[in-house]
Amino acid sequence: MSVTNWFEDRRKFGGLIGAFPEEATRGSTSNEKEREKRISVNTNRGLRARRDNCGNMLYVKFLKQNKSVCEERGYHLSMNSMERIELLIDHNTWIPTDEDMITEDVLDFSDEDSHQNRVAVSQEKTGLTDAAQTGIGYLDGTLIALGVMDFHFMGGSMGSAAGEKITRLVEYATDKSLPLVLICASGGARTQEGTLSLMQMAKISSVLQIHQVRKKLLYISILTYPTTGGVTASFGMLGDIIIAESKAYTAFAGKRVIE
Repeated sequence: MSVTNWFEDRRKFGGLIGAFPEEATRGSTSNEKEREKRISVNTNRGLRARRDNCGNMLYVKFLKQNKSVCEERGYHLSMNSMERIELLIDHNTWIPTDEDMITEDVLDFSDEDSHQNRVAVSQEKTGLTDAAQTGIGYLDGTLIALGVMDFHFMGGSMGSAAGEKITRLVEYATDKSLPLVLICASGGARTQEGTLSLMQMAKISSVLQIHQVRKKLLYISILTYPTTGGVTASFGMLGDIIIAESKAYTAFAGKRVIE
């Protein structure tokens, strides 16, 4: 396949943003369906990433070296929870907590799909049990309690499992007199769990009050893209120190909901 044909395939089918070189340069095939299938590769594994807000192409290698920050305009690109843990926590010091906790579909909720199936799909996609990872580890030599929400798991929605994990983390940090860091990336409370999801806002806020006011311990909230809904309305805005990534989308109700 010539270089010209390779770029023509890329333009026509649009699946080569993340293509590995060997997948992108195989010989052509006469079968058009096989040809389209061949170039529809997993873009999450590839050489480049597209920045959503402007469409610029960025090399994944350089992004990783720059901690997923676009050098051109300073935008902070999306990271999953494990990438953030690896970025912040000293090597081989991370100890996860409540990692086997899963949500129960007590409402038997179903719309276009059942809640139970949505959770199962997200678990398979991300390798996580729910939308938050919690644990303890050393940050530049200081032991901290860290909670990280993952937007890739059902939009980082805060259900009963994620809320309980964060609550227990705060209680552990309080009991052990540890500084607490929570990284927010969420569309808000999980609709499919109704009031059970909304209850997590008050529950987490109440244990934070003990941690911050009664025990006078540090809580740092980090807002990433996006931080909205019930997370913004509760622990996202309760930090002693609140840090927002550059140009992070932070709101209570988003544009679509308001309209």
